[in-house]
Amino acid sequence: MKNILNLLSLLFILHLNAQSTYNSSSIQVTLGDLQTNICDIDSTANALVIYEKGNSYLHRETYKLNTKIEKKVKILNAEGFNKSIVEIYLYNSDDNKREEKIKNIVATTHNLENNQIVKTNIRESEIFREVYNKNNTIVKFTLPKIAPGSVITYSYQIESPFMYNYKEWEFQEDIPKLYSEYNTSIPGNYEYSIKLVGGLGFSKKETVIEKKCLSGNSAVSVMGAVNTPTADCANTIYAMENIPAFIEEDFMTAKKNYLSRIDYELKTVTSFDGSKDRIARTWKEVDKELKGYSSLGRQLKKGNLVRDLLGAPISDETNPLEKAKKIYNYVQNNYTWNNEPLKLREAPIKDLIDSKSGNVSQINLLLHNLLIENDIESTPILLSTRGNGFATKLFPVISEFNYLITQATIDGKTYFLDATDVFLSFGQLPVRCLNDYGRLLTLKKGSSWIDIVNDKFSAVQHQVSLKFDEGNVLKGIMNSRFTDYYALDKKKDYFPNPESYVEDFENSLVDIEVVSHKVKDPDIDSDKFQEAFELEFIDLDTNTNTLYLNPFLGKFINSNPFQLQERTYPIEFGYKRAYMYNFQLDLGDKYELVELPKSTKMNLPDGTGECIFAINSLGNKVNI
Repeated sequence: MKNILNLLSLLFILHLNAQSTYNSSSIQVTLGDLQTNICDIDSTANALVIYEKGNSYLHRETYKLNTKIEKKVKILNAEGFNKSIVEIYLYNSDDNKREEKIKNIVATTHNLENNQIVKTNIRESEIFREVYNKNNTIVKFTLPKIAPGSVITYSYQIESPFMYNYKEWEFQEDIPKLYSEYNTSIPGNYEYSIKLVGGLGFSKKETVIEKKCLSGNSAVSVMGAVNTPTADCANTIYAMENIPAFIEEDFMTAKKNYLSRIDYELKTVTSFDGSKDRIARTWKEVDKELKGYSSLGRQLKKGNLVRDLLGAPISDETNPLEKAKKIYNYVQNNYTWNNEPLKLREAPIKDLIDSKSGNVSQINLLLHNLLIENDIESTPILLSTRGNGFATKLFPVISEFNYLITQATIDGKTYFLDATDVFLSFGQLPVRCLNDYGRLLTLKKGSSWIDIVNDKFSAVQHQVSLKFDEGNVLKGIMNSRFTDYYALDKKKDYFPNPESYVEDFENSLVDIEVVSHKVKDPDIDSDKFQEAFELEFIDLDTNTNTLYLNPFLGKFINSNPFQLQERTYPIEFGYKRAYMYNFQLDLGDKYELVELPKSTKMNLPDGTGECIFAINSLGNKVNI
């Protein structure tokens, strides 16, 4: 009986060890954190955040925004080693007179050796700083002695003089999190617009009011203040649990549109003397400001600079639409985009005219001025590109716009124009601009939101006709037609190197030789691309009794782009798509058809898509 009891005790101990769990309630590392090497909420995770906490508050003496952050991360396998590299961005003003400062950096790697927790701390000499850009410095360090199963912890404090830039908090990242908490303390004399982004809900959200948390005299403590104005604070705790990793997949706009986080935008500041400073502006105020920008408002009427740029073949054109197209092509072909985004306060049009190269606002404001000078209505549009995220509509945030196009109106019809790419056809925007909406800069009447959508279908159509010749060799023609954005892609593939284009196509085929190739639309700015391939099946074994033939020479989709088990953000194609494939096979008198697949039709819910497969035979001809 004693032996049986010992065996039961051993099984009980083993069961307890197998059930070791993570400590997601604090940054303290436990044996359970090190002994547990799985992630229940995501079996594919390479690492996971066990615990993280942020705490932002206004210092009672310095009136500076302080943010304390602590984080605990489990490294599950070698693919998660990159999480041991930590980068912290610090902001500074344009004149470098004000800057964020970091202090109290503590970073430790915890490993399990002989069932004991062994700690390795990072040294001060292993923390580096590098200038990222004009307004940002990166503080970077890598935690030491990382191995599968390690747990890393790090904490630090940021002191910021920029109270208008209250610390945002991202509850979600590219690995799962067991617990994420953000504590904020906001004095009542600061009013913010608080925006929750993403579809995840809080496990905890509560606010309590702390009376007299801030004094108008930093030299006097609040408790001892006499006749000193004070402010109450709203202390809020936001928490989420079991947060899934945010995995980026094809056909989505910017990650930040859907990543669960909290953003802050300062609206007003009330001083202790009762005066109120309104920080958040109206669009009427912003429009007035934009008029004064040297690279925007002051560039909208530069007829004297552009008057003599165009030659007689363009200036003498009497048809407004044809004239607009010629002006558009002139800018495309004579000025090069340097891949720089919108710049509102520098680089005027004159610099572009002199150097022939400039940023997106210079290129398209030159186009705007040329259109205006030739009596064609044009209005610039500010927008945020797909990769930059949606610009908020709640209040004006000019920094969220990173691109500028123009809208031409001709005979009552509007055309969106962007001259940064020689392959774009008139009225076609690059895909990066298809981000739902922009801000139409009718500054005299007041700017307004405008939808930026593409209602045209971008289509791919293949027509294949094959036939066995007298020598029993299968030959034929494949005619292909691409429109709109598919034409744009094809033009970019073909025109820089036609020989390489044909070679790549031939290499994509199995046992098929390209006899000839012809492009039917030689214009680089055409809105369609048509081509014809003459093909020959060089290694088709025609000596067997049965031939198996794959009729699909042109593939539309090589693999399923949607691999996530659950996609928590919308599918955003950017433009409508259509695919058509017509195939005809003439078997002649040497073969007969053994078997045909069945015709079928499939529909997506709510009419969002359909697929039709129709096949028939007439005599010895097969049509798909």
